[in-house]
Amino acid sequence: MYRLLFTQVLARFDAEAVHHLTVRAFRVLAMLPLLKKLIHRSLAPRDPALRIKAFGVHFPGPLGLAAGFDKDAGCVPALAAFGFGFIEVGTITAHAQPGNARPRLFRLVRDRAIVNRMGFNNAGAHAAAARLRRPRGLPAVVGVNIGKTKVVPESEAVADYVSCAKELAPLADYLVVNVSSPNTPGLRDLQTADKLRPLLTEVKQVAAANTRRTPLLVKIAPDLADDDIDAIADLAVELELDGIIATNTTIERPSGVRVPPGAETGGLSGRPLKDRSLRVLRRLRARVGDRITLVSVGGVEDVDDVWERLLAGATLVQGYTGWIYGGPFWAAGIHRRLARRLRRHGAKSVQDVIGRTAA
Repeated sequence: MYRLLFTQVLARFDAEAVHHLTVRAFRVLAMLPLLKKLIHRSLAPRDPALRIKAFGVHFPGPLGLAAGFDKDAGCVPALAAFGFGFIEVGTITAHAQPGNARPRLFRLVRDRAIVNRMGFNNAGAHAAAARLRRPRGLPAVVGVNIGKTKVVPESEAVADYVSCAKELAPLADYLVVNVSSPNTPGLRDLQTADKLRPLLTEVKQVAAANTRRTPLLVKIAPDLADDDIDAIADLAVELELDGIIATNTTIERPSGVRVPPGAETGGLSGRPLKDRSLRVLRRLRARVGDRITLVSVGGVEDVDDVWERLLAGATLVQGYTGWIYGGPFWAAGIHRRLARRLRRHGAKSVQDVIGRTAA
């Protein structure tokens, strides 16, 4: 039913217009407590086998919503009802910014992919913090993804991230430093170890200064050379970060992918990213073992993908494009099928299968 609605109706309208309409619908749902609770009761992961603990945080299920959908942390109470184990909001910047010029969001329906060059459009850290302080009415694990304000020069990037972290770290179950979006000029340059070390060190001090220490993760690009992946992995271990999220969108256009006019630049997500994201995960696991948490994202479409990422060493998995094409019950369905698969393989919990096929 949803696939028919998507192909015959939603796909005929501008992608960003549909996104904004969907966000508004979730914000309305967030204000309807009875309906929200009924949906949560039906869709939220409840099977004990799905529960997982990572960096001191308890997750009801390993599949979460990746950053990019709820850029301003306005939909958390509603999104929490739709079967996700956790929600990652953002990317949020210290200062409000409009993002890049439109059109900046494109569907590649045949390839089950999306190209975006949104450019961290958001209302800023102060506005997001106000929303995160509001009562949610439902239990939810919420990660906050932060990035650099576009107009801030690289020489002031550390101070910009620190300012954002001070606003949001106390309100987050975990904090993510995003240095891997391809849509902010110069941002990916911060992934080099010599620039990343002072940035992560300063933000970590902010995250640790809370009454309740906020776990800190870094999100990396899929387009890094293997040596650079190893260098970031070593740095994360050295700085005792809590995790690495791999990966963000790619600037590559794999052979066979049909790119619509205007989508030649920007970050590609969805099915074409699947293989590269999995390779990066496996390389990270071989490098860091189980010393820090790995979160896998990129091309996750179904329970087979989630299962493969867990076996390869991911503790948590995220999706976004898969949800867009899979429909509102996507996460709940994957969690139900994952619980059945765990029992079929004699596993009592998600923890039992993490890293089984890792080198």
